[in-house]
Formats: sequence, structure tokens, C-alpha cells
Amino acid sequence: MMMPVTPKVKVQTEDFDAGAESGLLTSGRKDVGALVSFTGLCRDEAGTLSALELEHYPGMAEGELTRIAQQAIARWPLTGLTVIHRHGKIPPGDNIVLVIAASSHRRAAFEAADFLMDYLKTRAPFWKKEHLAEGGTGTWVDAKDGDDKDAARWT
Repeated sequence: MMMPVTPKVKVQTEDFDAGAESGLLTSGRKDVGALVSFTGLCRDEAGTLSALELEHYPGMAEGELTRIAQQAIARWPLTGLTVIHRHGKIPPGDNIVLVIAASSHRRAAFEAADFLMDYLKTRAPFWKKEHLAEGGTGTWVDAKDGDDKDAARWT
């Protein structure tokens, strides 16, 4: 019988260490057969972007990420789950989001991580504003139709 999994969910300004977070899910464990991680990074959009500013609705963002994580735990036999999302001004090349799914088997870990990212992109209350390399603030970034299509795969 699997032990109940409590997801680690954090929204923070500070950077994260994906390797250290992976180690926390596997250290001393013999029931983890697969660990799938996704790290989302800030792009420079072909040199036009100096930073991406992420805003969130405090409390609501953590709550929604926790709900999404709990949906993944209910759907797949996971042994651990971590979701970390940064907010604030993030320069190109820096980390934005980390999802790590641990399971006894690879398919569950892959699918849970994929599901989490699809739902995070469409349901979590985060907003992105571009800061342009040439100076000034760009526009708020609109949601992409492809993100909704990706999330629809899971219903």
C-alpha cells in the first residue's frame, strides 16, 4: 500500500535548485523508480526581452497549484510531487517554474508532470509582463490558444 503523498507547493521570489529539490524526493527512498522534472526558464525572445515580470494573486496562486497537484496525486500513483513557481522580475536564462513528479513507474511520473504543466499554464493565477531590452515595459502576455488545447487532453 502506498503512503499518502503531500505535494510540496511553493510560490517564491528566490531561485530554486532543481537538483536539490529532486534529491529531497528521492533521498533514502527505495520505492521511487522514476523521477521526471520540468524546469521552465525565461527566454530572451530573440534578444528583445530584458526580463519577464510575473505577478500572482497571493494565497489564491498557492491554493490553485495545490489543487492541481492534488488532482495529479489522485490520478497517478505518485510517491512525491514538487511544484515551485517564482514571481517577480526574472531575467532571461533564469528559472521560472519547477515541476518534479516521482513514482514507482515512469509513465505515471511523465504524465503527472505533463498534466501539471498544462493545468498550471491555464488555471494558476499568474500574469506576465514583458520588459523590453531597448528600454520600457512591453505588454502583458496573453494566454496562448495552444495552452488550452494542451490542457483539454486531460478531460
